[in-house]
Amino acid sequence: MSGQRLHHLRLGVNIDHVATIRNARGGDHPDPVRAAHAAAAAGADGITAHLREDRRHIRDHDIEQLVSEIGLPLNLEMAATDEMLKIALRHKPHAVCIVPERREEVTTEGGLDAAGQHNHLVPFVARLRDAGIRVSLFINPDRRQLEAASSLGAPVVELHTGAYAHAADSGDAALLDAELARLALGASDGAAFGLEIHAGHGLTFDNVTPVAALPQVFELNIGHFLIGEAIFGGLDSTIKRMRALMDKARAEASGARSA
Repeated sequence: MSGQRLHHLRLGVNIDHVATIRNARGGDHPDPVRAAHAAAAAGADGITAHLREDRRHIRDHDIEQLVSEIGLPLNLEMAATDEMLKIALRHKPHAVCIVPERREEVTTEGGLDAAGQHNHLVPFVARLRDAGIRVSLFINPDRRQLEAASSLGAPVVELHTGAYAHAADSGDAALLDAELARLALGASDGAAFGLEIHAGHGLTFDNVTPVAALPQVFELNIGHFLIGEAIFGGLDSTIKRMRALMDKARAEASGARSA
């Protein structure tokens, strides 16, 4: 096997649920922008925030502050709507990840149907790219969706790891192996299409290692688990532990490839 060292695996920290806690009571605390600063100090490579139609967590003012105050790249998650496109073009974050969104869902339940919504997505991807914003599509690790993302001209896809995370929680070893294999194939196929591969949703200390070891993956976006775990261990130490697990997985994968 090749002895080439794997590229650095970036960690994007999603701060949505700091805002969820703030909004539960109203007021300004806890401040998601402060959390973004803390994440940067702890070793995050980027900040992710999802501005939903109903503003259930991140709000417009949060995006304004993040763009103006945070030195790290901001990855704005948004639905493909005219309102969100206008907001993205006004603030020009480093990146936009287009995600599916249903008002009644608790969290994003699956990947975007890039194939079925191809014609709807064309102008969104084009206008964001023309504005110099890196575009990614949050999709399931499915070849049809990867082909659609490539044909749309989105340079990045984020593979939805929710099914893998649920399999890890189920205790069903065969299901877990199948979902990990599905992710690995999706990452390989996506890279073959020339896409930069990211992954996220439901990743934890216990299940992150196999995903972090996938050689085609450039970035993991993790939020809910980190914010929840920070209640017990602090945000700084929680992010540092996740960073260490990712780095260890990467180093071991590099060693295996050079063996």
